[in-house]
Amino acid sequence: MHLHFPNRVDRIIQQIVLRFEMAKKKSARTPESGRATREAATRDTATRDTATQDSGDDAIIGKMFWRSIGIAGALMATGAIAYFLTRPSAEKAVEKKTQTVLPQQRETQTAKLVIPEIPFVDVSSEAGIDYTHYDGKRGERLLPETMGGGCGFFDYDNDGDQDIIFVNSCDWPWSPSTEGQVRPTMRLYQNDGRGKFQDVTLSAGLNATFYGMGVAFGDYDNDGWVDVFFTAVGKNHLYRNEGGKFVDVTQEAGVGGVPTQWSCPAMWFDYDRDGKLDLIVGNYVSWSRETDLSLASTLMGMERSYGQPTNFDGVHMYLYHNEGNGRFREVGEQAGLHVLNAATQVPEAKCLGIALLDANHDGWPDVCVANDTVKNFLFINKQDGTFDDQGISMGVALTRDGQATGAMGIDCGNFRNDDCCGIVIGNFANEQSSLYLSDGLKPSFTDVAPTTGFGPQTRIRLTFGTLFADIDLDGRLDIVCSNGHLEPEIQKVYATQQYEQPCQLFWNAGKKQPTQFIALGEDKTGKMFQAPMVGRGATYADIDADGDLDLLFVANGGKARLLRNDQKSGNHWLRVRLKDKAKTGAIGARLEMDFGDGEKMVRTISSTRSYLSGTELTATFGLADRKPSNLKIRWPDGSEQSLPIDQIDREWVIEQ
Repeated sequence: MHLHFPNRVDRIIQQIVLRFEMAKKKSARTPESGRATREAATRDTATRDTATQDSGDDAIIGKMFWRSIGIAGALMATGAIAYFLTRPSAEKAVEKKTQTVLPQQRETQTAKLVIPEIPFVDVSSEAGIDYTHYDGKRGERLLPETMGGGCGFFDYDNDGDQDIIFVNSCDWPWSPSTEGQVRPTMRLYQNDGRGKFQDVTLSAGLNATFYGMGVAFGDYDNDGWVDVFFTAVGKNHLYRNEGGKFVDVTQEAGVGGVPTQWSCPAMWFDYDRDGKLDLIVGNYVSWSRETDLSLASTLMGMERSYGQPTNFDGVHMYLYHNEGNGRFREVGEQAGLHVLNAATQVPEAKCLGIALLDANHDGWPDVCVANDTVKNFLFINKQDGTFDDQGISMGVALTRDGQATGAMGIDCGNFRNDDCCGIVIGNFANEQSSLYLSDGLKPSFTDVAPTTGFGPQTRIRLTFGTLFADIDLDGRLDIVCSNGHLEPEIQKVYATQQYEQPCQLFWNAGKKQPTQFIALGEDKTGKMFQAPMVGRGATYADIDADGDLDLLFVANGGKARLLRNDQKSGNHWLRVRLKDKAKTGAIGARLEMDFGDGEKMVRTISSTRSYLSGTELTATFGLADRKPSNLKIRWPDGSEQSLPIDQIDREWVIEQ
């Protein structure tokens, strides 16, 4: 029970208590001093004297206490009489009383939210996809063995549908002889237009063997046929497409790189807007077998584990300028891509992801780089053939608390359907994946992963591939994540971690919702989507021409999964394929779809997304039940075009 008294009475009681405590302390000190001055006396005498003294002090304290209580009682009585004489009458009290209106319960949009079912079906076998990634593991636990591999959708034969390519690895040169074993190669599958695939690797000339990592598509010679670039541990490879047959032109093109380096992501884009595709390549770490084995990495003092990137130096990126004669010139340093660690003066980059965007809205292509355990880069195009890393000043280099992350896959997209640009980056286990959002047209970003609902659901996963894609065609970009750990024995050390992990689909509920991104469970995506795997590369395309996006996942050392999107939302859609004058596939073009109500959807054409992977160049717009009015196109050369939209639920081919 808690009693409340007027302030004056409180003060009086406080004074009484204070006096009581002071007197008590005084009585406690008196016997001690008495005993100190009577050291020669006997123990019985000291005890008797102390008892007598305590008795006297208690009597004094008792008188003071009861006297104070009497004074307090008199004051309380006086206060009570004064209150009853001066209080307002009951009638006046009623007149002055105001009616309190209870707050009405607001009806929020969340209450009306209907989360869609977006079931995926694994059609790998029936579609003819029998690919299994080969990692070359022989027990030494070398870091590259757990990092591959990439995959991609592209139309290699120009028949209008999306074909599939897989990037394979191989045995190490020092591995024991494997006579009689089928040699692992890259794999190319041709689409018949209805989602059925045939292995055409041999006939297409891509039955090459090397320790591959990633892939990038682009028509670098402007002949109308898409060429393919592979990154690798060691020499990289460029294959020119000669009418559906590929020829290795790496040496004559000059894009093989340093044979001792380890390249991962690559991207074609026309950074100087001269009509020819240039090539940017990200290198991971300065790696060698000898260095890796010397580290003697272990899992909590147990058996050998895979090394950490923090144990290796970074490596500068490559930027190959297209000279226009089938050859390239490496200009990374003069273009401003060689970033040094301020403390050690060694190369900063440990690149695993590259994405194309226009971060400052000036119409020129910029590049965002996801680096593992060091700061991310945001290279702003200075329109003179050079770039300036503004990752720190624009807010994408580090986390909110100034830390670097184990960044892997990356993608960019306008997931709010406004001027705000988004960047999603998959991070290591026990780190939230990052979701950076620009402040409208301002060149600054904030990590909104924690506040949108995306970040907390990613913390326990180790995310490699990550993509923006409108999976249910409701007009909002969702996020797809491919997850999987590096260590097969990780659960022996961390009970919450698994080697194989389920993929994740974050449904975009809209920017007005308290939680914009909602992680869909097995009941919404189907068991096949959630089946655990050692996820790495991830990409999308419409393989069966039904308007929605299907997914392709690669497992490190495991079987690939082709998942058909069987959503039945009934939402309308429009797919747009661009043909620019330079025949580059319109990489870098920006499409803006207007609805006449202030909202707009934006798509940027790029073949490089996710982790070590490539996507189709066709842009997919989900429309739900809305009717768009017109489409604005900013072509890679900077020119603009605006077209009315008169038909939907189709693929629209637009020529510049």
